[in-house]
Amino acid sequence: MTTLIKTADFIESVCDAIQYISYYHPRDFLKAMKHAYDIELNPSAKNAIAQILVNSKMCAIGKRPLCQDTGAVTCFVKIGMDVRFEGDMTVQEMVDEGTRRAYCYETNPLRKSILTDPLGKRINTKDNTPTVVHIEMVHGDKVEVAIASKGGGSENKTHMRMLNPSDSVVDYVLSEIPHMGAGWCPPGIIGIGVGGTPEKSAILAKEALNDPIDIQELIARGPKNAEEELRLELYDKINKLGIGAQGLGGITTVLDVKVKTYPCHAVSKATTIIPNCAATRHIDFVLDGSGPAEFVPPSLDDYPDIEIGGADANVKRVNLDTITKEEIASWKMGETLLLSGTILTGRDAAHKRVADLIKEGKPLPDGVDFHKKFIYYVGPVPAVGDEVVGPAGPTTSTRMDKFVETMLADTGLYGMIGKSERGPEAIASIKKHKAAYLMATGGAAYLVSKAIKAAKVLAFEDLGMEAIREYKVVDMPVTVAVDSQGNSIHHIGPQEWSKKIAEIKFKYI
Repeated sequence: MTTLIKTADFIESVCDAIQYISYYHPRDFLKAMKHAYDIELNPSAKNAIAQILVNSKMCAIGKRPLCQDTGAVTCFVKIGMDVRFEGDMTVQEMVDEGTRRAYCYETNPLRKSILTDPLGKRINTKDNTPTVVHIEMVHGDKVEVAIASKGGGSENKTHMRMLNPSDSVVDYVLSEIPHMGAGWCPPGIIGIGVGGTPEKSAILAKEALNDPIDIQELIARGPKNAEEELRLELYDKINKLGIGAQGLGGITTVLDVKVKTYPCHAVSKATTIIPNCAATRHIDFVLDGSGPAEFVPPSLDDYPDIEIGGADANVKRVNLDTITKEEIASWKMGETLLLSGTILTGRDAAHKRVADLIKEGKPLPDGVDFHKKFIYYVGPVPAVGDEVVGPAGPTTSTRMDKFVETMLADTGLYGMIGKSERGPEAIASIKKHKAAYLMATGGAAYLVSKAIKAAKVLAFEDLGMEAIREYKVVDMPVTVAVDSQGNSIHHIGPQEWSKKIAEIKFKYI
């Protein structure tokens, strides 16, 4: 018997699913993160995990995005052979319409990051469409949908290689993970696709990220096949690299490793690695013709009761409006700061415009003065209600590395705030100018936004989320990631913790 799926039901389900995953973490992720928190020995990494978990509960209560990068939508649709769709919209069109409604939702608008004309003008489509849709025809009379909203920071850390049949997948993965840095916001999940053709291995890896976190259950019962053996070996060896939460060094780098395989050519072994960040936005649903999918909110009891820092936390309060180079010189790598005062914002596009103006000998826009200021690499979610800003977590800092010398040398900037590591060029410039790079926690966007008490656009309003803004902040939590002497916690932390983990001598974390 043929099942009729109404267009309105499909579109509504996609919209509701995207909204749901924007503010609710999966229960398995919460459980895995609590385990990571409990076993973490590095105070900086433990604090980062705590911020992610506290942020998660805040988002569940406030129904606001877990991360300011609300992602690009990928949708896997399995259509039963006995299914018929009402109307004349294609599956791509229905997914796009559901996405459009979700990202333009009045009470929880999501950040639109999709650009058209990628080789040319790169113009924002303003509704986060088009999406990427993978369609498969299967037996049955239902439609199965797996949908994810994945941020650019983790997506950009994808690696793919055509391995020889005799090459080791373990060796390849372990060679690439350290080069991913912290821009993918660990701890998270690593998806690995092996086999098929190049594009098939990438799809396998992306699809694997939708599978439940169950590594602890696998450890308890033991592997049953080659895929599970690979998962266990990589889970153990990746965590022993000591990269840790946010790349600060620590016990847990990955919460799980997921593997999918497909038959391949005799002379090939296509392998793709895709990490999933701490936002981990995905959900599955089934349509059987009875109406739109229903999504049951998790219980607040599913969220661990965790306090960030506490009375004994070693933190230093900083007034950015009276900051001096002497005070910056006193900061030590790994130290926790609570920032209050004025900061400016700017990302790739704003930095490019500023650099071009400086190169041409032209003045900066009226009101833009970086002298003795810190710049925050952020592209916030639109504000709603009485919010000053929407979720406003940091973006990957390495994209701005090539602008650091210009900003520090020619604008009087004192430092930067972002996420993940800095490259050698940026670190050398920071050391040269006795500046500092501070790291906010990726995956704690709503938590960070609550420290922002006032905001206004100063320049480049046409850039939308990438405009230069002025923020007034109170007790914004950050970690000193690169101090004025050029010491980088993202370089030193993992080295120290890989040695400590080796001394602990446990098999699985």
